[in-house]
Amino acid sequence: MFTRHRRLRQNEAIRSMVRETVLNTQDFIYPIFVVEGENIKKEITSLPNNYHYSIDRLKEVIKEVVEAKIKGIILFGIPEHKDEIGSGAFDQDGIIQRAIREIKKIAPQLYVITDVCMCEYTNHGHCGIICNHDVDNDKTLEYLSKIAVSHVKAGADMIAPSDMMDGRIEAIREGLDKEGFKNIPIMSYSAKYCSAFYGPFREAADSTPKFGDRKTYQMDPGNIREAMLEIESDIQEGADIIMIKPALPYLDVIRLAKDKTNMPIAAYNVSGEYAMVKAAAKMGLIDEKRVALEMLLSIKRAGSDMIITYYALDASKWIKE
Repeated sequence: MFTRHRRLRQNEAIRSMVRETVLNTQDFIYPIFVVEGENIKKEITSLPNNYHYSIDRLKEVIKEVVEAKIKGIILFGIPEHKDEIGSGAFDQDGIIQRAIREIKKIAPQLYVITDVCMCEYTNHGHCGIICNHDVDNDKTLEYLSKIAVSHVKAGADMIAPSDMMDGRIEAIREGLDKEGFKNIPIMSYSAKYCSAFYGPFREAADSTPKFGDRKTYQMDPGNIREAMLEIESDIQEGADIIMIKPALPYLDVIRLAKDKTNMPIAAYNVSGEYAMVKAAAKMGLIDEKRVALEMLLSIKRAGSDMIITYYALDASKWIKE
């Protein structure tokens, strides 16, 4: 006699009772882009329904985030001045540092994560210090540590290094501990691939490299064993959460990481993934709500404990409907 699997699909009541994976607002981390200036809320062309905010307009988006019951945000800053060493990234009066302080005044309970990298702050657009036309790994570590410490001094709850330098977690952990921040967690972009899905973000963050590419430090898309090595190294160096980026093309990496480690896992539902859904919906080819929620569900089902996504605000509303 064959098994009747459809018995448990007869109506929504039973389907919901046996459902294995469920999205919650607590799963989402919302990215926010902060710019210099005043009275700025400007839609990002490549990321519809996401905006550049000046610090004096942050209250609007923070209110939305809190009302949506989203627990965490991740901040990206676009400075007015850029230079070879990305000095704006570790300036105590830099764009991110001031944004953190303002957000903590508006919503002290909101969990503020900051992206620690140099690409938005350097005049060459790369994620570290350039020597001989390439990023110098070891020289960059000192600067990443300074950036992380400056963010935490401003009030950040967690820092998230995205540069992909070898040894960065150890360097940042040592820097934080030395300054007395032993309890500040690190969410490491552990398996960050050199992906074609970052295009809209680079426009939003003004972080496109002025020469070359990032293949010497971001991961080759063909490698999965290497991702496990990167993850293992970051855990040994002191990472508290590991991240896979992008999410959709690397669901297999998320799944393998989940199987191989007990660490909390984050995934970044990146700008290109978001923009494709938006574009297809605009053309009337798909149901945006259903596709977006299915996309996010697949990331969680693969093993992610938290999802950084530009859909956080919309998805939080949709799953309550």
